[in-house]
Amino acid sequence: MVNMDTPGLGETDVWANRADPRLVQLMELAAAATSLLVSGMNVDQVGSTDSESFREKEIPAIAIESLTSATLPIRHSAQDRIEAIHKDEYYRTYRLALVYLAVLDQRLDRRRDPDGLAASSF
Repeated sequence: MVNMDTPGLGETDVWANRADPRLVQLMELAAAATSLLVSGMNVDQVGSTDSESFREKEIPAIAIESLTSATLPIRHSAQDRIEAIHKDEYYRTYRLALVYLAVLDQRLDRRRDPDGLAASSF
């Protein structure tokens, strides 16, 4: 599960210690291939993200964000407006996400289980 949360407040980061390590590794590959930056940001003590419910069900998940200690107070505040978005940083996150999804699409082994549900492995 790939969750995009608050892109464009800064450079691209992922909630590293809550993400599936294999998904983080593929994100690093996508970043290297595009020469775009991605870093890890852990905000465990201050909130949650929509990918948490998937992670709790042991579904591989990653949250792509732009939160830092400086931008975190903007989220869900009166400052949480379109004007807070930096278009150049948003575009870089968008480009990285496109490549990342293409990498995931190529890397995931899409087999079918007996019930006809997609089973994924790396």
